[in-house]
Amino acid sequence: NWSGIPESDWRLYLGKGAYYHYTNPACWNYIIIKVLMRYRYRAARKAAKKSKYNFLATIIIITFLLFATVNWILPNLIQGLGFIRGFFNTQTPKKITTQQSSTLAPPVLNIPYEATNSGKIMVKGYGTPKTKVLIFVDESRAGETESLEDGYFEVKDISLNLGSNSIFGKTQGGNTDSLPSKIIKVFFDSEKPTLDIYEPGDNTEVHGDKKVKVSGKTESGVKVFVNNRRVISNSDGTFSLDYPLNEGDNTLIIRAEDIAQNLMEIQRRVIFK
Repeated sequence: NWSGIPESDWRLYLGKGAYYHYTNPACWNYIIIKVLMRYRYRAARKAAKKSKYNFLATIIIITFLLFATVNWILPNLIQGLGFIRGFFNTQTPKKITTQQSSTLAPPVLNIPYEATNSGKIMVKGYGTPKTKVLIFVDESRAGETESLEDGYFEVKDISLNLGSNSIFGKTQGGNTDSLPSKIIKVFFDSEKPTLDIYEPGDNTEVHGDKKVKVSGKTESGVKVFVNNRRVISNSDGTFSLDYPLNEGDNTLIIRAEDIAQNLMEIQRRVIFK
């Protein structure tokens, strides 16, 4: 307590430097700044410590979520998706994929005709003994069989499409197929060819020369026969022939036959007198 002490005495006691130090406003500003800096330092340390705790907590939460995802969430999700997929694909047959191999020899098919009027045919041939042989029609699998010990095989009831058919075979060993065999084209046609007879008319009487002119028209490329005698047709299908007659009644059977062996016949009665 400096009250009651003359200024000269306590100034002398403290010294000029101390007096100046504690009475100068700049000194108090310095003290305030130091206090504020110390407060900020403590606040910064508390914030850093809190941030450290928050960072550690975040790491722990992320680690837990990753562990839960790998061990619980993902397995259950995959199982659920598999169940849903299996539910919707219950009626869908599994598709067996096969690979082609150049080491397996393709079969050799034997189809001795280029056209047919039958919707089902038999395919014969030879292949690797005791192996499965697959027959395809226009890239669709149409039949199969197993070759015998000598390699011979027959596949019955191969269905054809109307018109042109590309038929080939493959040898199958396990899940591996050979390369395709040589393609054989077979034309399926079940319609009879058209046939028009211009002359003679039915029950025609002929006098003089013992022959009659037979003429008419059919489709281009169709064979024409008169009583099994081949008649040459023109490119447009027209034909003409002088056919010899016998005394009395003559029966003429005019037949048109296409490449698929579909037949169209017309009969005429001619009387020679």
